[in-house]
Amino acid sequence: MAVNVFNTSVTTDNLSRHELLSWVNDCLQAQFGKIDELCTGAAYCQFMDMLFPGSIPMKRVKFLTNLEHEFIQNYKYAQIAFTKLQVEKMIPIDKLSKGRFQDNFEFLQWFKKFFDANYDGTPYDAFAERGGIPLGQGLLKNQPLQGSRGSITRQHSHKSHTQASPVRKPAHRIPSSRGYRASSASHAEGAVTAAAIAKIEDLTQQVVEMKLNIDGLERERDFYFAKLRDIEMIIQEPNSSEIGQAVLDVLYATEEGFAVQEDDREFPQTDPQIGEDY
Repeated sequence: MAVNVFNTSVTTDNLSRHELLSWVNDCLQAQFGKIDELCTGAAYCQFMDMLFPGSIPMKRVKFLTNLEHEFIQNYKYAQIAFTKLQVEKMIPIDKLSKGRFQDNFEFLQWFKKFFDANYDGTPYDAFAERGGIPLGQGLLKNQPLQGSRGSITRQHSHKSHTQASPVRKPAHRIPSSRGYRASSASHAEGAVTAAAIAKIEDLTQQVVEMKLNIDGLERERDFYFAKLRDIEMIIQEPNSSEIGQAVLDVLYATEEGFAVQEDDREFPQTDPQIGEDY
C-alpha cells in the first residue's frame, strides 16, 4: 500500500518548474523541455512502475504519441494503479490531458511529494524498462535525424551490394515482403487482445469511480439527515415558539403528489362477496 500525501499549508516548499523538469529528466532519462509535455501521462506511468514494480502494464503505455485519447488511456493505467495501492488522490485526467501548464504543474508538484514519500532508493533503468523508447519532445526532434542516418547507411550498403552482385537484388525484396505480411498478422492479433484488455480495465475504472461517488453521496445524505433530526428534536420541546412550529411545517412539507403513509392508519375492509352480488 502506498503512503498518501496531501497539499496543505504545511507542505508549501515546492520546487520551481525548472527544478521539477530537471528531476523528471534525470529520473526517467528523458528530455522534456516544458511542463506541458507531461500531459501524455507516460511519465507518471513510468514513475509508478519505478515506485511499485508491476503496477503498470508498461508494454501498453504509449510513450510516443500526440493523440489525446492515448493520453487519457495512459492516465487510466496510472489511476488503476492508484486505486489498487489505495492512493486517495484522484488524477484529474480531463484537465491534465488538455496540456495546460497550470494543471500539469500543480499535479507534478503533488506527485514529487508522493514520490519522495514512497521511493525506497532501488536503482531503476528507466530507458531500458520502456524498451529504449525516447521520451520528451527534445528526443522526438532528434529521432528523424537518426532515422535519416540509418536510411543513408542502408542505401549505401544496398548500392554496394547491387554493384557486386546485381542478380541478387530481387531475392532481397521477396523475404522482406513475406516477413511484413507475417508481422502484420501478428500485430493485428495483438491489437485485438490489447483493445479487449484496455476495455475491461476502462470499465473496471468506471465502476470504481461510480462506487466512490455513491459512497460520497451517501455520507452527505446521512450528514444532513442527522442535522435535520437534531433540529426536529429541539423544536418539539414544550417551550417551542411559533417560529419553531413554522420550521416544523417546513420539515414535514412534501412535494405535490407525494404523501407519506402512516403505519397506524386503518383502512376499511371490503367484503369480497359484495363484488360478486353485482
